[in-house]
Amino acid sequence: MTELADPPSRPTAQHGGADVASAVAALVAVVLWASAFVAIRDAGPHLSPAPMALLRLVVAAAALTIPVFARRRPLDRIPRSPRALLLVTAYAVLWLAGYTVALNTAELHVDAGTAALLVNLAPLLVAFGAAGLFGELLTRALLLGAGVSLAGVAIIAVSSGGGHRDGLGVLLCVLAAVLYAAGVLVQKPALRYVDPLTAIWLGCVIGTVALLPWTPQLISELSAAPARVIADGIYLGLFPTALGFTAWSYALHRTAASRLTASTYAVPALSILLSWVLLAEIPTAWGLLGGAVCLLGVALSRRAPR
Repeated sequence: MTELADPPSRPTAQHGGADVASAVAALVAVVLWASAFVAIRDAGPHLSPAPMALLRLVVAAAALTIPVFARRRPLDRIPRSPRALLLVTAYAVLWLAGYTVALNTAELHVDAGTAALLVNLAPLLVAFGAAGLFGELLTRALLLGAGVSLAGVAIIAVSSGGGHRDGLGVLLCVLAAVLYAAGVLVQKPALRYVDPLTAIWLGCVIGTVALLPWTPQLISELSAAPARVIADGIYLGLFPTALGFTAWSYALHRTAASRLTASTYAVPALSILLSWVLLAEIPTAWGLLGGAVCLLGVALSRRAPR
């Protein structure tokens, strides 16, 4: 899963142990997020989208409770103002719950690699949203990148309809990217009131509450699911969500966000490789071309103005 939270970073001198530790943390996050697309695809035939998301968030919330409450005075870190709680709730519902359900549904229709390629449109959508909401610069590079990325989506959509892909899956992946970008844009002001680790934990708890109506269905499906599928759900909660977000936050506090964001371009390539090795899936030549065009558009949009 491509997860691009953008809390305020504190770049430090990039040398010695700190630089190595940040690079390792970023690598861990990218690999885990790439593996999430494969685990979702593997569990999809046995777990419905909302119950799978509920299982993932329950596990993540439980795992994150340990480091959150291991700190001094953890309850003092929970925001009290209505505005802060509203922002945290909004990004939890949009991102951790809504995005996850949309992605789980999309991967019933598209292979893991195609899903990763399309969801990686989210950084481009975040850039447009930040320009409109926060007054960030809307550059010609951003507009060019948007046009190129839309061309890539069109290539994937036109080439869909066979194999591991269909048009509905493409639309659901784009919806997932939109929900993801909306969640990031809401999270940005929320992080003025709460630290990243507490924000992730609260988001998982609130997302779990939002998905509680699917608890009976989750219990029913888990009782009939193979052990491998249960392991997929636990893996998604422990590693791509709990550990992946924590590692990313660690790296962000020690590296400029703009530099670190570039590493997420590796997520689709890793997802394609993992889905090929573990699930015997690989996008078609047209799907790969469209995905490459999408990523080119995202890369162009990130170019700094002169």
